[in-house]
Amino acid sequence: MPKETDQAHAAVDRLFAQWDRPGSPGAALAVTHGGEVVYERGYGLANLEYDLPITGETVFHVASVSKQFTAYAVLLLADEGRLTLDDEVRIHLPDLPDLGAPITLRHLIHHTSGLRDQWQLLRWAGWRIDDVITQEHLLKVIRRQRTLNFPPGSEYLYSNSGYTLLAEVVAAVAGQSFRDFTTQRIFRPLGMTKSFFYTDHEEIVPNRAYSYQPAGTGGFKKGVLNFANAGATSLFTTARDLCRWLAYLDDIEGGELARAMQTQFALTGGEAIEMAAGLRIKPHRGLRTVGHAGADAGYRSYCGRYPEHGLGVVILCNLGTMDPSRLTQKVAEAYLSDQMDPATPPPQARPPAELGMDLADYAGEYVLSRMGRRLVIEAAGDTARAKLGEDRQEELLPVATDRFYLPGLETSLAFTRQPGAKPAVGTFVTP
Repeated sequence: MPKETDQAHAAVDRLFAQWDRPGSPGAALAVTHGGEVVYERGYGLANLEYDLPITGETVFHVASVSKQFTAYAVLLLADEGRLTLDDEVRIHLPDLPDLGAPITLRHLIHHTSGLRDQWQLLRWAGWRIDDVITQEHLLKVIRRQRTLNFPPGSEYLYSNSGYTLLAEVVAAVAGQSFRDFTTQRIFRPLGMTKSFFYTDHEEIVPNRAYSYQPAGTGGFKKGVLNFANAGATSLFTTARDLCRWLAYLDDIEGGELARAMQTQFALTGGEAIEMAAGLRIKPHRGLRTVGHAGADAGYRSYCGRYPEHGLGVVILCNLGTMDPSRLTQKVAEAYLSDQMDPATPPPQARPPAELGMDLADYAGEYVLSRMGRRLVIEAAGDTARAKLGEDRQEELLPVATDRFYLPGLETSLAFTRQPGAKPAVGTFVTP
């Protein structure tokens, strides 16, 4: 950490200034160094109807940040010899169908199972994502699958279905509910007293932040979420509690469990993927980062570390247009910029005609490869925009043939193309 910590704190506050005002949802921020909280702030409101401010003790639904705790629960049971990561999932959940190839717990942890994603399956079945969705609803659609997307272990495709099944495996092996096991074995020992898996959509939670989306009038509307399921999502927690988790990960860094949490998967073709056990391992300006983001309804979250530099960042938001992953990078730069590689300048936009591109060719609806996320592209003349989710739109700037830069996300989107065919969306790539 640099000596000018007051300057770094002020720089962080500027990042959140647009939400730090009356009548706005916002975020809880916590920064740790060496396992100790060095900065904590709440910006904006947890509840717009009652003007309740966000603090470090505000309870948020953290969506896919939940997955690292589900993976850790499995690793605890493996450490005790009660299961192995190479167990076929049907050993523990025999009611699952035989899909023609063995799916192991390791495949589920690393999103290489080939299982179709539960949220997409529900949409295909006519569900709205703001319907009440229970664990049994999810298990029903997962059990009804008859084929896989690909042979297990051969490809990476983010699948929430796998983590719902992992929670069921934990419950089956432990002989108690997933919520009770994680509370007794993870949250309570670490002093995470406000953390639990939320499995009853009618349960009252004191000091809870509600989720919001932008309204067309310039104000905000509710982002409704009625989940009653756990494993892939539904951890309720606070910024302070997640700091205790980051401190624990710092404490066990280098140990067997930490190595298991951070072990990346190698596909059958030999390619290593960035996904470890509910954590992504990837670089940011030359520094290794270990963490995960989450997004459900209007909730957005990120919890992660720069382990070689002892820095941890937690950002929990209740507005769907916020991007805590990008904010985390900016927060880290406020403290560690002198230890980072120089920032890469963004690519320069070029006229589509110069690149031999007709933007109308790219208009349409896609699924991002390896992410399973829906993407809608609209084009008119020499301008194009990408719609990600219900309320987020990003400008697409042509920078090379079949490649666009998204300045709002500071990343690029690459397309693939077969001779004579319409371009197909690939995935996000570094600028």
